[in-house]
Amino acid sequence: MVKRVAVLLSGCGVYDGSEVHEASAVLVHLSRAGAKVQMFAPNVDQMHVVNHIEGKPTEEKRNVLQESARIARGDISDLKSLDISAHDALILPGGFGVAKNLSTWATDGKNCTVQPEVEKAIKSFHKAGKPLGLCCISPVLAAKLLPGCEVTVGHDSECEKYPYAQTACAVKELGCKHVNKNVGEVHIDAKNKLVTCSAFMCNAPLHEIFDEVGIMVGEVLKLA
Repeated sequence: MVKRVAVLLSGCGVYDGSEVHEASAVLVHLSRAGAKVQMFAPNVDQMHVVNHIEGKPTEEKRNVLQESARIARGDISDLKSLDISAHDALILPGGFGVAKNLSTWATDGKNCTVQPEVEKAIKSFHKAGKPLGLCCISPVLAAKLLPGCEVTVGHDSECEKYPYAQTACAVKELGCKHVNKNVGEVHIDAKNKLVTCSAFMCNAPLHEIFDEVGIMVGEVLKLA
């Protein structure tokens, strides 16, 4: 039976939207597995726009749905139209858009709020017993919304390879369990049907991130 998967994007570009390589990896692995994919994004303004050469915000304003359409080749829907019953699983690539556009994690950390449509989608899939796949920074949304769940964002000890380890500490402070995983490994919270991996939370070669995302996608499809 063909698995129907919703993919939730947060813009286009690592510093202010979806991490393009992660999003592309998700789509390639879903395609290879023969899944039917529909992409979504909230129709809201980005928190800000970042010049990706300089790494600095600009004065521009951009829309999350319109920017996400760049990755989706135009084939994307407003998150408001997401029908949970029409999908078997939900996958969220990472990128700072998760922490800036889908939530306020970038500014508020564990005290963040989650964009209402995003919160509804995650909680609805969870309530329906349908699996969620989250990579990079996106597991923090599960930690915020699903008390007591288990996730990984890599390691909880900061080093050159894992420069964002403080995120794991925030996950623990939310009352969730963080499980240290190396690149190429995923964590499966069977009770909550969550599959998470670190992706670019780890300084690893691109092909290793690509393969790791493939493992995540495969495990999500097994649970679907």
